Amino acid sequence: MSSLKRLFDFPYYQLEKFNLEDALVTKYNGQWKSTSSKEYVAQLNKISRGLLRLGVQPNDKIALISTNNRTEWNIMDIGIMQLGAQDVPIYPTISEEDYAYVLNHSESKFCFVSDKEVYDKVMAIKGQVDSLKEVYTFDDVEGAKNWSEVLELGTDESNQSEVQSLMDKVTENDLATLIYTSGTTGRPKGVMLSHKNIASNAINSSTRLPLDQGNAKALSFLPVCHIYERMLQYMYQFSGVSVYFAESIETISDNLKEVKPEVMSAVPRLLEKVYDKIIAKGTDLTGIKKMLFFWAVELGLQYEPYGANGWWYETRLKLARKLIFVKWQEALGGNLRVIASGSAALQPRLARVFNAAGMAVMEGYGLTETSPVVAVNDMRDGGFKIGTVGHPLPETEVKIAKDGEILVKGPQVMMGYYKDKEKTDEVLNNGFFHTGDIGEIDKEGFLKITDRKKEMFKTSGGKYIAPQVIENVMKQSRFIEQVMVVGEGQKMPAALIQLNEEFVKEWGERKNLHLGSTLSEMVTHQELIDRVQEEIDFYNQKFGNWEKIKRFELTPDVWSIEEEQLTPTMKLKRRVIKERYIDLYNKIYSN
Repeated sequence: MSSLKRLFDFPYYQLEKFNLEDALVTKYNGQWKSTSSKEYVAQLNKISRGLLRLGVQPNDKIALISTNNRTEWNIMDIGIMQLGAQDVPIYPTISEEDYAYVLNHSESKFCFVSDKEVYDKVMAIKGQVDSLKEVYTFDDVEGAKNWSEVLELGTDESNQSEVQSLMDKVTENDLATLIYTSGTTGRPKGVMLSHKNIASNAINSSTRLPLDQGNAKALSFLPVCHIYERMLQYMYQFSGVSVYFAESIETISDNLKEVKPEVMSAVPRLLEKVYDKIIAKGTDLTGIKKMLFFWAVELGLQYEPYGANGWWYETRLKLARKLIFVKWQEALGGNLRVIASGSAALQPRLARVFNAAGMAVMEGYGLTETSPVVAVNDMRDGGFKIGTVGHPLPETEVKIAKDGEILVKGPQVMMGYYKDKEKTDEVLNNGFFHTGDIGEIDKEGFLKITDRKKEMFKTSGGKYIAPQVIENVMKQSRFIEQVMVVGEGQKMPAALIQLNEEFVKEWGERKNLHLGSTLSEMVTHQELIDRVQEEIDFYNQKFGNWEKIKRFELTPDVWSIEEEQLTPTMKLKRRVIKERYIDLYNKIYSN
């Protein structure tokens, strides 16, 4: 294992130890196409040789922008890093202005993109980026240079010795990649991650993966430009797991049934949507089937690990799994052993019900700056506790500062922010990274996240409000798709709410209400507003008087990544949302 110091060592390790037929699998024109460990290594060396012939030097930056995860991305990734160059993965959905900023700030020389849409966005700002020599596409795009031209350039093996000599010079402490965090405020920051940062995280995270090495499949669909999914892909390579790339978020349920994976990663929003769909199906049942369905769900919502609820509960749970939950498993492919949940807080009820159903949702915690995993739950050896993010990884020290902030030290902590010493010094102190999150460690060593330090605010009465805690509870309502708690410096907390359009339409039809066909029509309907008030009143019972949502307004449109109300990992851009709906905000506090 000690030989695995640099990220480009992983494919070679996989070839030597597992030699998979289906290392990376992508669907093209309706057909799954496998790339074996052997082909993977051959292709990435072709890319390295081709890039050398294009004049790529150590420490050059090459941008990668793909709307979906695919084999080509991984080949490029390793092919770039073998030369001591660095890749700059960019979210496809950010604005052209942000494309220009990231490409300029990183001084990217080349850019590889997935499709016409991204190609057009890059070409629109190419003139503003002096460093950018050429843009290549993975798909065939008319008038564009194709990545196959670089592969073709690398067919001649005569410069492989040059590739080898550049590889030999790369150490684990060298920069591997620049990842620009979308940030809920201000310009993106370029997080500098070394080979050691990510490689150590992949190897240490693999100790929490309860799968047979060399004999499992993963479905990958979270954006690989985000460090979470990317680190998992190195971990899969290290563990001999075949990686299947989902076509898109829309096709996920079909892909799950086709691939039947043992492992996948998810964000809580996806799990919420899966759960809501299952409940909607259950609601349509009648008679005894419906009764049994909701009996199983109620049972699932009381789940505690390790048989803590006693033998009578476990006996009924076995029956529920046989009668009801087996169908849930089949809907997700039938083989799912573990779902790694990250990037936002998971509602405990989802952890309970999925684990009860025999699909282990294991919540973890991390940040781009920690490559990313700091802590993660593990069903084995008592390492799982609902409502926590598990124990810290091996080699990782976590401590809680006096003000409750979580501080992290370990091999995964970033090198710093690119070209920004001031911001680096703000967050790195005595080897500890200041996460900006508030949390606690319980007596069994489990880490619990309570809020974002920056997002907590005080009302005019001097009471602290932790918005995320309230938002997570409110989002359990099927009427609510997104909610943002506001009220800094005001006399009371309030909320801006985006309705769950799909569910509200169904509800309106059931009640024979003419709500209109768009959100902007729906939000004016008094019966609907009253019904949402009932939901708020119900969930308010969980909070102290000063925390209760006293007033709310419904927003007339959907909050999206494209409209920049959400970051690419679905976090709220609070400042943007408040500005967008400033009239609604003022209406709340005007009387």
